[in-house]
Amino acid sequence: MHTGRLLGSERTADVYALDGSWVLRRYRDRADTTEELAVMAYVGAFGFPVPRIGPPAEGARPTDLVLQRLTGPTLADALLAGRLGAAEGAALLARLLRELHAIPPRVSADPEDCVLHLDLHPENVVLTEAGAVVVDWSTAAEGRPGLDRAMSALTLARIALAPGPPAGADVRPLLKALLAALADDGGATPADLALARARQEANPHLTEEERSSLGRAVALVNGCTP
Repeated sequence: MHTGRLLGSERTADVYALDGSWVLRRYRDRADTTEELAVMAYVGAFGFPVPRIGPPAEGARPTDLVLQRLTGPTLADALLAGRLGAAEGAALLARLLRELHAIPPRVSADPEDCVLHLDLHPENVVLTEAGAVVVDWSTAAEGRPGLDRAMSALTLARIALAPGPPAGADVRPLLKALLAALADDGGATPADLALARARQEANPHLTEEERSSLGRAVALVNGCTP
């Protein structure tokens, strides 16, 4: 199939323009996108902000997703440009996590479980004219909400410890503000952080440098926790 212009390459996928309304997200690390589509459709039915899902393109592969083409900066870009401050960015991330965790599980029989994004950080939030939209549901799962909060916090801490710009730029204030905003929800407990660290250590797409920084990242989260 004709994929159109390459818009960007991520750790696990390439994104192509199909036209002015739709993009093609093509994964390099999985056999199909059935589960991701199901999760996005499910949380979208509850009003959670996800990209609209388009019809499969002619000749599409099982690893392809056709999604709404979003216009606007990522939350990361807005923070780096000074359009939003750390407190505003943290409040947005905390609100999105809170709203997601209010959605009951799709497949789990445990009522304490909820839908988890497990990679909700500023680069996966697009600020459109209609509001914030959460992208990249490839790691979504179900479980206790504390794991999702810990994953977001640990990812921010790992970015803060990375050398050179833009990594580390204004990330510590954002991390501290996020943990303060999440405190009333239960924050990220030591048990949550241990699970999050184990999950990130097992992520084959992290670099060795990122993986080796996880111990310091956990310490940074603990040091920023109110």
